Amino acid sequence: MNDARPWLAAYPDGVPADIDPATYRSLNHLICASLERNADEPAFTNFGTTLSYREVEHLSRRFGAWLQTRGLTRGDRIAIMMPNLLQYPVAAFAALRAGFVVVNVNPLYTPRELEHQLADSGARLVIVLENYAATVQQAMVGTDVAEVVVTRIGDHLPLLRRLLTNFVVKYVRRLVPSWHIPRVIWYRDALAQTAGAKFEEVDAGPDDLAFLQYTGGTTGVAKGAMLTHRNMVSNVLQAVAWARPFIRGRGDIVVTPLPLYHIFSLTANLFAFLEFGGCNLLITNPRDIPGFIKELHKTRFTYLTGVNTLFNALLHAPDLKTIDFSALKVCMGGGMAVQRAVAEAWQAATGTVLAQGYGLTEASPIVCASPLDQREFTGSVGLPLPSTRVRIVDDDGQPRPLGEPGEICVLGPQVMAGYWNRPDETQNVFDQDGWLKTGDMGRLDAQGFLFIEDRKKDMIVVSGFKVYPSEVEDVVAQHPGVREVAAVGVPDERSGELVRLFVVRKDPELSAETLIAYCRERLTGYKVPASVEFRDELPKSNIGKILRRKLRPAEDGGSGADDEPGEGTSSPDAEQPTQGRTEV
Repeated sequence: MNDARPWLAAYPDGVPADIDPATYRSLNHLICASLERNADEPAFTNFGTTLSYREVEHLSRRFGAWLQTRGLTRGDRIAIMMPNLLQYPVAAFAALRAGFVVVNVNPLYTPRELEHQLADSGARLVIVLENYAATVQQAMVGTDVAEVVVTRIGDHLPLLRRLLTNFVVKYVRRLVPSWHIPRVIWYRDALAQTAGAKFEEVDAGPDDLAFLQYTGGTTGVAKGAMLTHRNMVSNVLQAVAWARPFIRGRGDIVVTPLPLYHIFSLTANLFAFLEFGGCNLLITNPRDIPGFIKELHKTRFTYLTGVNTLFNALLHAPDLKTIDFSALKVCMGGGMAVQRAVAEAWQAATGTVLAQGYGLTEASPIVCASPLDQREFTGSVGLPLPSTRVRIVDDDGQPRPLGEPGEICVLGPQVMAGYWNRPDETQNVFDQDGWLKTGDMGRLDAQGFLFIEDRKKDMIVVSGFKVYPSEVEDVVAQHPGVREVAAVGVPDERSGELVRLFVVRKDPELSAETLIAYCRERLTGYKVPASVEFRDELPKSNIGKILRRKLRPAEDGGSGADDEPGEGTSSPDAEQPTQGRTEV
């Protein structure tokens, strides 16, 4: 194996070539050490309330003690389903410290999507924000879920604000659909029941599972990436080593609008800044741009993460110029490709370079990142992080020369242990030397900077969230008025891409509006098609396989390739590289 790492010469001063994954035996040890080391520092702020590291340690210990009374055994899975709230770090730290595996769940899931994830993971307990309890009620039937803990938005706010906030959310804004779950446990009651209870800190090992982080695949079936304690510790230490020359730690405030259930925000914001000793400003609803800007007015933030669509929305907000960016040191785009026009406008408006990187759930997730001292947007997704190796290979798995495109493969301590209960899929994504085959196409330049050239797979990326065409097609095909269907991604200025359907009708009266409404009942919002085009027939290969590539817009590499992705074709999109995996 060639261990040459040409990118080391381009590392910023102070960034090491390697990290020591054994610095912490487990993520639990990192959590406890950080909570103790920074006890009197602010850790998380949300809705005007701040928890110190000491308070988070105390609360997670109490909630962990309660979890240990529920008849669960070490290694059982606990699902957490909520947006960015103070309850998230408390619940996640408690579950990990008590010896359990965290299953992150998108609270916008439909019952169908949630049922699959709960059943597949074997989750025994769910912690959910009340706004989404109705979804859990519908999805938990037939799964292993035995108990549900329900929390409310204001549960960590002072009494009067808590009562007012919860009243407004439920009765004024009507954001809590009716639900009924037998023997439900309220989050605050669980905390109250453990006053003085004994908590047994579990000594997790490096190979124990920490997270089951669900992602899709070419089949569109969501599967759990098994991220061990060693995987997560490694990627946190890699991210910290990369940012250490530019981030002070204590006193730094990171704005966290991306949800903590998303792997990028989980590692880059929650755990990296825990290790730094900084404070996470948790944004519960970043889509509320005026509200988001009001939060930014309240603090001198030093680090900001987000997705391209969020930066673009801020740029178009009339109040952007009222934000004080003078303390901002680093701004990092994740979850989807950063568009050049947005990056250049952002730098002009704020004086800060909008950096980006590349990663995937299966790598915990960060593989590459832009040097944080770069002076302008380059279009590259950066250099491989310390202790990370990246190589480009051809269809036969042979290394490609620098500058030549091929499939991106990754090797490093942050790479997952495999897919949960899917040994065949695990075997398919690793080569014989243990390199993770990402399915993404890219090239390395002479300095080791990675550039994304294309997606090898058919994934659609909508505002940083991955949509698998086959999942959408499977739902649409169940409509009685549909004969054939194909789903593809089409460019969109706001969200990067949107889903477009191509349908051959069985019912000639079927309308696009009816079909979209049908999807809206069965799919998370970002998966719902934005448009429908009806055709008399769909392009197919000689064996009858629908050729999605022929349906894509010409400017996106469509209408001309005879083969499907993975069969020897590619569609260069160098101006707006949209990764086939989570980009960070």
